[in-house]
Amino acid sequence: MLTAGLSGAALLLGIVALVLLGRTSQDSESFGRLNDLLLLLNVACALALLLLIAGNLWRLVRDYRARRPGAALRARMVGAFVALAVMPLAIVWWFAVQFLQSGIDNWFDLRVEHGLSDALELSRDALDLRLRSDLEKTREMARALSGVAPPVMVAMLGEFRRQAGASEVTIYGSASRIVATSVRDPATQLPMVIPDDVLLRLRQSGYYVGLDPAPDGRYQVRAAVLMPRLRPGAQLLALHAIYPLNERIGLLAESVERSYSRYEELAFLREPLRYSFIFTLSLVVLLSFLAALYGAFFFARRLVAPLQSLAAGTRAVAAGDLETRLPGASHDDVGFLIDSFNDMIERLAEAREAARSSAQQVERERAQLAVLLARLSTGVIVVNADGSIRIANDAAGAILGCDLREHQGESLPALARGEPRLAQFVVAVQAADAAAQGQPEWREQLVLRTDSGRRVLVCASTGLPAEEGAPPGRLLVFDDITTLLQAQRDAAWGEVARRLAHEIKNPLTPIQLAAERIRRRYLGSMQDMEAEILDRATHTIVQQVEAMRDMVNAFSEYARAPELTLSQVDLNQLVREVAFLYQTRDARSLLQLELDPSLEPLPADAVRLRQLLHNLIRNALEALDGRPEPELVIRTRRLDEEQAAELLVEDNGPGFDEATLDHAFEPYVTTKSKGTGLGLAIVKRLIEEHGGTVAAENRPSGGARVRVRLPLRSTQRDDGIRHAGRQQELRRERA
Repeated sequence: MLTAGLSGAALLLGIVALVLLGRTSQDSESFGRLNDLLLLLNVACALALLLLIAGNLWRLVRDYRARRPGAALRARMVGAFVALAVMPLAIVWWFAVQFLQSGIDNWFDLRVEHGLSDALELSRDALDLRLRSDLEKTREMARALSGVAPPVMVAMLGEFRRQAGASEVTIYGSASRIVATSVRDPATQLPMVIPDDVLLRLRQSGYYVGLDPAPDGRYQVRAAVLMPRLRPGAQLLALHAIYPLNERIGLLAESVERSYSRYEELAFLREPLRYSFIFTLSLVVLLSFLAALYGAFFFARRLVAPLQSLAAGTRAVAAGDLETRLPGASHDDVGFLIDSFNDMIERLAEAREAARSSAQQVERERAQLAVLLARLSTGVIVVNADGSIRIANDAAGAILGCDLREHQGESLPALARGEPRLAQFVVAVQAADAAAQGQPEWREQLVLRTDSGRRVLVCASTGLPAEEGAPPGRLLVFDDITTLLQAQRDAAWGEVARRLAHEIKNPLTPIQLAAERIRRRYLGSMQDMEAEILDRATHTIVQQVEAMRDMVNAFSEYARAPELTLSQVDLNQLVREVAFLYQTRDARSLLQLELDPSLEPLPADAVRLRQLLHNLIRNALEALDGRPEPELVIRTRRLDEEQAAELLVEDNGPGFDEATLDHAFEPYVTTKSKGTGLGLAIVKRLIEEHGGTVAAENRPSGGARVRVRLPLRSTQRDDGIRHAGRQQELRRERA
């Protein structure tokens, strides 16, 4: 705002100063009178322009040092504009000064001065001749009228006036009294009064003649003489005559006089006039230069401003701000460039919005995919060509016993070195790859050895195409089908047990009754030796029938899945009660209890758990039979992370056979000569009915360990009940 006001003031002062300079240069009197005002105006205009130029120069230097966009271009444009303005102004000023010097000298040429002097002398001589002629006419009239009586004088005066060509002839007496007069137009013209200076000349020299201005603006010849007195004491009279002068002669004489006076004046002001013109020219050139310099800054700033806006907009776009819009410029190339820039920003904004929408859509789909992967019970791993993990869901980590999501980007083979189950998986996948002989897709069953036993995984692999910015990879989808296979086997064995129980139980009673009838009927009628043989044979038949009945009852027990009667059971107290039954005098020293006092009651069927404990303790005691230092330990503890209770039954017996360890909980798998192979199978059934898990393993120091985990919460209990119900439905379907 201040700059705009100062610019307007400088412009107004410059215009006023130049106008006054133009006018005073033609009038020396005005120049002398307005010299101080002109100097003040020009100095004020120059100071205003200098302030504007200094401010613009300071801003330009500041921007140039700060390396702001457009500063260098503006500096070059200002330099170019100044150069274009200085060169013509300097050339014009130099030639103008030379022209003024020679022109002023030409004005005062000696020949012109002599010519004007001659013309003035000629005009003066011509006028003097006319004045002398009119004076002589006036003297002749005075001599002719001397001594004439006044009445006659009046009549003669008119005739003399006409003959002399005068416009007025008047005779004055003493005290300027009119004695007689004659005028050309008596109706409109009165006799003129003799001026005092004329009277003074008359008294001094006796006559007067001169050139005087007439009332109508023309010139006239005034002549006055004293009339001669014919007798002493006569009245002194004066004859006053006015002769009109030809208008052209008057004008020419006046023009010559005026020109000569002007020339003399100019000749006197010759040097001051020269310096005045040079000063005026220099001042105009200086103001023009300052105005051109300020105009250079102004127009350079105006021309560069759109480019600076464009540079600022470009930086904003580079920083990611696509909301920037440049103001519209004129309809020229720069305006076209700015319009193109705005169009480009519009398109970039639309493209970014489309890309953002696409990215949001991809992100939503990725989030949905992540939710699906997180909720899948099937393990999913995406690996790159170099073996690094790209994607892994929670199920994959749970199945492989390692949280793979925390190791995304790491090499899967390198990560497997510290994870046994993952290492087996990697080895199995590599073996399946080798067996596939370069086929991009394959499907195999993988067997893993874990602390909880043998795990069977079904795994499918397929190649992934290379995406933009990502190398080709592989998709591994796998699931733990150990439980499914076990359920299938359990269903099959349950059907076998049911059929065996049905087929075997029916003939057992008739066989036993027939053997007892034969014994009663024929034992008394036989001889001693034959009777003994019959008694021993029938007794053996009855015993074997009882044994087979026990086996059939075990089959029936395994085949059916009765409903659980759940209640809050103190596992520690239940262990103490069951263990007390086996703490005889011989077994008291080998049975040890290590119970966790922080273990809370859990929802379970006390009868079923008691049966489970009996089976586990009885199997352990049978395994310790004949050991020199038998040891049986029962432990309980609370698992806070899993919200479960863990029951461990350990012995230092021979342990499980490696060949049968993976199948320890399957029916009819036993190493005992008299065992049915249903004990651990029934234990597994009981645990599954409660929603828990059971695993068998060998201790590193020797012996066997059975690990049972039961849920502490009702949700886990309900899951166990549902799991048991699913097992029952599966068995019924198989049946």
